[in-house]
Amino acid sequence: MARYTGPVCRLCRAEQKKLFLKGDRCKSDKCPINKKRGAPGKDPKARAGKRSEYGLQLREKQKIRHMYGMQEKQFHITFERANRMTGVTGENLVALLEARLDNVVFRMHFAVCRNLARQLVLHGHVTVNGKKVTIPSYSVKPGDVIEIKEASKKLAVVQDSLKEISKSGTTPWISVDEDAVKGTFSAYPRRDEVTDLADVKEQLVVELYSK
Repeated sequence: MARYTGPVCRLCRAEQKKLFLKGDRCKSDKCPINKKRGAPGKDPKARAGKRSEYGLQLREKQKIRHMYGMQEKQFHITFERANRMTGVTGENLVALLEARLDNVVFRMHFAVCRNLARQLVLHGHVTVNGKKVTIPSYSVKPGDVIEIKEASKKLAVVQDSLKEISKSGTTPWISVDEDAVKGTFSAYPRRDEVTDLADVKEQLVVELYSK
């Protein structure tokens, strides 16, 4: 599957929002959003006019898609799943995105960003309920136990990331045992619990795909 291999800070600049794609760099003074750098491309001010309804919907979709590191086809499949579920489609979409294995590994602070979490999964460092899973898009269920394999628990990237738990804690729908380097996905999150998506309007994505 094709994937974006360019500079990820460019994606944050395009959305003028931190997408948290580079771990600690996103919290440092090196972050282009902290430096208030403009959108990428030649003469971005010339393209900064009022956006159409479709333009607003598209940008919101791209923002969420880039944040979770997904390609268009994969993101659309996830939306279709959310649309078939009972309840509010936008909220279902957020819940399914948060239940992706690579995202759960990131939320448990086993990796500093989703890109690194994806690598840990792909390289076989992660187990779900004791079984190795190498599919980043694997959908975790409430009650599932996610653990870093015994041979991988001392990896520097994992140990450095775990230090973030003492600084910022974990999300309400996840519990983590730092010493054992494992955690439990307790429940699908409520929409208001996903605070880093507070300014994201997923309803615009629903409207975009409903055309």
